[in-house]
Amino acid sequence: MAGKKTVEAKKRYDANNDYEAEEAFDLVKSLATATFDETVEVAFRLGIDPRKADQLVRGTVSLPNGTGKTVRIAVIASSEKHAEAEAAGADLVGGEELVAELTAGRALDFDLMIASPDMMAKVGTLGRVLGPRGLMPNPKAGTVTQDIGKAVTEFKGGRIEYRNDKFGNVHVPIGKVSFEADKLFENFVAISGEISRARPAASKGVYIRNISVASTMGPGIRVQPYVPKKKA
Repeated sequence: MAGKKTVEAKKRYDANNDYEAEEAFDLVKSLATATFDETVEVAFRLGIDPRKADQLVRGTVSLPNGTGKTVRIAVIASSEKHAEAEAAGADLVGGEELVAELTAGRALDFDLMIASPDMMAKVGTLGRVLGPRGLMPNPKAGTVTQDIGKAVTEFKGGRIEYRNDKFGNVHVPIGKVSFEADKLFENFVAISGEISRARPAASKGVYIRNISVASTMGPGIRVQPYVPKKKA
């Protein structure tokens, strides 16, 4: 049986309404009834053809308030970069020996891999291992870089990767239900601006067709595209 909080919240929720972002995040929080701290995710339905290489949407964005998730980072780089990676907080650091371990079946107990350019020939052999999990380093995602320490620090601090799926949608975690609504809103503004800037030149017609936000166990709430308010 639904609790009083859930019943009262649903009275204020219209599945067919497009809410202003500030109101939407208050609703997301009130509709979250799980016993754990649910993740809040925003989904963009884009007017792109994901079958065409010139219409793919992929990149990274720094969320001002992070995601609330501890990101486990693996680094594969030449030995002179190992100390830099470890000092920045990387959870797993190695070179060719780590590539060999992963090839042999070592558990992928990390959320993100960063590699130095000189190691990509070796890392490339892990395509069948890393690819299906979305862990293959990529220059466009900022995960192939010579500045290993900076990349580790940024991804630990709230920088996330986004990419469209095969349906042309982009799903991005922007925080936890425990975040204040204004913090979720600030993260939403950051990712909204980034997605808008990432519009492929080949994309025609309406680009951002629909936006919704939801917690892990909550319903999707439709959100109006964010337009910055003009200063008086």
